[in-house]
Amino acid sequence: MDYITPKEVAGTMMAAAVTKSQLSVKDLLIRGCLSGALLAISVTLAMLATSQTKLPLVGAFVFPVGFVIIVILGLELVTGSFSLVPLAWFEKKITAGTMLKNLFWVFTGNLIGSLLFAVLFWAAASETGNISTLGPVEQILVTASQKKTIAYSAHGASGLFSAFVKAILCNWMVCMGVVMSMTSKSTLGKILAAGIPIFIFFALGYEHAVVNMFVIPAGMMFGANVTMSDWWLSNQLIVTAGNIVGGLLFTGMAIYYTYGKTKETITSTSL
Repeated sequence: MDYITPKEVAGTMMAAAVTKSQLSVKDLLIRGCLSGALLAISVTLAMLATSQTKLPLVGAFVFPVGFVIIVILGLELVTGSFSLVPLAWFEKKITAGTMLKNLFWVFTGNLIGSLLFAVLFWAAASETGNISTLGPVEQILVTASQKKTIAYSAHGASGLFSAFVKAILCNWMVCMGVVMSMTSKSTLGKILAAGIPIFIFFALGYEHAVVNMFVIPAGMMFGANVTMSDWWLSNQLIVTAGNIVGGLLFTGMAIYYTYGKTKETITSTSL
């Protein structure tokens, strides 16, 4: 059968964590760059769909395309790695230095890829600054960039805490997409299983560190009233921390330590 049980998935999670930790810096950067760009492309597509239909749910429906490409091609997305790679360290299969090195280079690759697409999108949409009138997607980027930064900081600690909580909820779902993709051996099965949680997080408007690596600087390029410190201090660092908590605690550890550390074999498919 195409379906893979949660017990088997737990083993796959650990194997994936070890495999990821063994990748070279070159591979982490290349695969990370591709993931950052692909996620940025899917964000742009989602914004286009939203602007054309006036229905945010339509945008959320198309957004997972970038994520499923990342999953199918085996690329590196740091938010997904947050739920897997630390498990290998917990189980003493890799060192803390190896874990941190892996996450750092994937994060860097995601950032480079996101910024690269932001620059290319700005150059294409504005004809390298010669067109000042903003289209619907560019307007959404400007609004989103300001909403994700100065809108939080305007409410002080409560606003920043809200960003942190939204980041936890976001990566809970994103990492569910990573793990659920392991429940199928077929391409179609992986697409459906991975796409469902991604649709949920985007539809609910939660905060994703790699998405924000594109949305915020792209909005800045199109005139958003956001500074570099606004970007990093009012969103990026806080959201990254929240993504770590959500992905690792509520998905990686929860799934692995309930299925991967038990001896019994699952024989029933009932809920």
